[in-house]
Amino acid sequence: MKSEYRSITGWQKIIGAIACFSLFFPIPSAWAEPSQGDFIRPLTQCPVNLHALMRLLLRDLPSYSNRVNQRAYTDFRTTDLPGYVIVADHVEYEPLSLNSEEKLPPAADQPVQVFFTTLERQYVSGKPVSLQHYHRLFLVETQDGWQLSLMFSALGNYPADQPPTPPQDTSQGVIAQAIRLWLRDCHTGSVAADSPS
Repeated sequence: MKSEYRSITGWQKIIGAIACFSLFFPIPSAWAEPSQGDFIRPLTQCPVNLHALMRLLLRDLPSYSNRVNQRAYTDFRTTDLPGYVIVADHVEYEPLSLNSEEKLPPAADQPVQVFFTTLERQYVSGKPVSLQHYHRLFLVETQDGWQLSLMFSALGNYPADQPPTPPQDTSQGVIAQAIRLWLRDCHTGSVAADSPS
């Protein structure tokens, strides 16, 4: 019995050593990066065409936004129930001129403007309230693909029976963070391809 106990303890030490090694030492790239054949869904190329990119982005934006929102809710432990994005749609590409309060970052080179809306559900005093956000997204095409440069958003109720609020800089908000995460995944080929219509 003692020898069996020593044997089990020895294996536990070996497993513990392997676990520590994986935590504190870099894993060779040949191990860390599986080949494309190892994935159930093959890697896809991130679209260069803006319209194709936005079609995929808006398709996935609700799930990405809800994960960001849920993570923030969990981290801050707020008493308010987290809202969630139901759908992202109504994309438009006609640019508008910037006003005096809307300034692009210095590195932004010829940004492209994209307009879209998100239908969201929030909870006020435990009761669901539907809201519609109007987003003005500025994207810049770089050597690494499209990147978010700036974003403004206005808030309105749904159905819309009142004018929306004045636009606010939401470049660090939930939707903007979700867009950055999605663009990162898209650039690494981790986004599902567009399904044939």
